[in-house]
Amino acid sequence: MPTPDRDTLILPRYGVGWRVFTIVAAVWMTVVLCLGFLGQIAKLPILEHSARNLYFHVPMWFVLMIGFLLTGYHSLRYLTTGRRLHDVRAEQAAVVATVFGVLGFITGTIWARFTWYAGTNVWWNADPRQVMVVIQLLICGAYFVLRGALEDERLQARLAAVYALFALTTMPFLLYVLPRRMASLHPGAEGNPAFSEMDIAPEMRWVFYAAVIGFFLLFGWIYTLRVRIRAAELRLAERRQDPLTV
Repeated sequence: MPTPDRDTLILPRYGVGWRVFTIVAAVWMTVVLCLGFLGQIAKLPILEHSARNLYFHVPMWFVLMIGFLLTGYHSLRYLTTGRRLHDVRAEQAAVVATVFGVLGFITGTIWARFTWYAGTNVWWNADPRQVMVVIQLLICGAYFVLRGALEDERLQARLAAVYALFALTTMPFLLYVLPRRMASLHPGAEGNPAFSEMDIAPEMRWVFYAAVIGFFLLFGWIYTLRVRIRAAELRLAERRQDPLTV
C-alpha cells in the first residue's frame, strides 16, 4: 500500500451534472412524499393506514445497506491507494448511512407500537428483527468511536477502513439471513410472509419502488455535499499548517 508522507487533498469538483442531479432529487422526493401521504393504499389487516410507512421505513434500511457498501468500497480503496479522499468518502458514507439507519429504527419502533402492540403500552418486545437491528447499529456506531479514539490521522484512517470492512460483512447476516430464520412478527421472517408475498395493490408497489429510488437520490445528494464540505475543511486545515501548499 502506498504510504505517502503527505497526500495533498484534491477537492472533488461538481458541474452542471450536479445541479441537474439536485433538481431531479428534489422533484422526485417531493412526488414521493405527496404520493406517500396522499395516495391510495391497500387495505391490509392490522396495518391499515400505517402501511404508508412502507414508503419510508424500508427505503431507509436500503440506504443503510447501500451506504455501508460505499463505505466498504472506499475503505478498501484507501487501504490499496492511501489517498485521503477515499477515507473522507468512506467516513461520510458511513455517517449518512447510519443516520438513515437510526431513522429506520425509530420509524420501525413507532410502526410496531401502533400495529403489533396496539392497545398496550409496549414499545419494545425484543423481537428478533429489532434486536438484530440494534446490534447492527451498535456495530456501525463503533466505527465512529474508533475514529474518535485515535489522534494519528493515518492510523485512524487505516484502522477505520479495516473495521468498516468487518462491519460490512456482518450486515447481511444481522439484517437479512438471521431474522429470516427466526420466528418474528416482522414481515419476511419465518412463518410471516414478506410484503412481496402479500396482496398489495399494484399502485402501492410502484410508489414503493419510486420511494426507494427517491431515498437513494436523497442519500447521494446529502453524501456528496458532506464529502465536499469535509474535504474543504481538511484542505483549509492543510493550508493553515503549510501556507505554501497549492
